[in-house]
Amino acid sequence: MIELFRTNDLVLISRVEAILAERGIGIFVADSHMSAVEGSLGFLPRRVLVGADFLSRARRALREEGLGPEALGDKALGDGAPGEDSRDG
Repeated sequence: MIELFRTNDLVLISRVEAILAERGIGIFVADSHMSAVEGSLGFLPRRVLVGADFLSRARRALREEGLGPEALGDKALGDGAPGEDSRDG
């Protein structure tokens, strides 16, 4: 699985999950239970992961919904990462 972005915003995670589920793309939210360990201080953001085969489709779907890297914040992975097929065809 590849990290799509990191955030502490549970509403954003829920929205992304709904958007991608409509397109048949599942996500995994890593570190979701770390807030209990860290004392809810917010210094360990949740990582939203997607299967490597679905990375380009997931990024395209989020951009279409207005959630490109700029909307996801500075923790978002930009398009065209090394080794990634950046063709959206």
